Amino acid sequence: EFDLADYFLYPAIGWDAKSFSIKRIVESLNIGMDAVLFVDDQPFERDEVASQHPDIWCLDSTDYLTLTEHPRLLPKYITEDSARRRAMYHADLQRQRDEDNFAGPSQEFLRQLNMIFDISEAAEHDLLRAEELTYRTNQLNATGRRYTVEMLRAMLSRGTHRIIVCELTDRYGSYGKIGLAVLRVDDDAWDLELLLFSCRVMSKGVGTVFLTCLRKAAQEQGVRLLADFKETDRNRAMFITYAFAGFKEVDRDADDMILMENDLTEIPPTPDHLALNITVDWSKL
Repeated sequence: EFDLADYFLYPAIGWDAKSFSIKRIVESLNIGMDAVLFVDDQPFERDEVASQHPDIWCLDSTDYLTLTEHPRLLPKYITEDSARRRAMYHADLQRQRDEDNFAGPSQEFLRQLNMIFDISEAAEHDLLRAEELTYRTNQLNATGRRYTVEMLRAMLSRGTHRIIVCELTDRYGSYGKIGLAVLRVDDDAWDLELLLFSCRVMSKGVGTVFLTCLRKAAQEQGVRLLADFKETDRNRAMFITYAFAGFKEVDRDADDMILMENDLTEIPPTPDHLALNITVDWSKL
């Protein structure tokens, strides 16, 4: 009646414990518990949620007026992608509904999505989103390193690094800038100091596709391909992505930062359900 339905992404209305409903919502959004604010007028409900999910921020509803001023809810800036996040979640919902109703193999459904994977060097206007990704992405983040716009800009001005961003679109619209690589470039080696992808594209295999493209480029340019990895409590999936792409540990420092290397053999073809649009000139890295 009041046109509010679009503000609710995964409504959980029922008699289950609220901690259970929140768990379902978190799994649907593919976010961490520490990204959740739970507001309730009942101390019992707040205590129940806090007991099951200690990382959640629980707030008495009488304090709702403080929300517009709270620093945790006031980002440093709002990027184009973050402003569109709710619309992108709605597109994900429709995409998931259509996949659930699709009669046939999942690979066939992916083919008819008309997916385009863009790989490009970051422009100035991409740096805000690049910083945002390093602070928001935890599961598919190879090192957990965080970079500010100023740090990224300094890397580019020194000429020691290249910042590569990835975008994925399909017939439902754009997922936005969902991938970031910080690549240190030397004459004889490229080192992925950071590789991350948004959790929203975890099932699309774009991390593997990006590594395939990078392996081919390194092979053609005659350079070694290295990658840093630092294990966290959330990024096991990224280690598996590296391992499946043929990266092996060659060194480990005192802080357990692992240096991996790819032998650039047995590079697979890119999947046929994905069209590539690569504008990076690898010869000039």
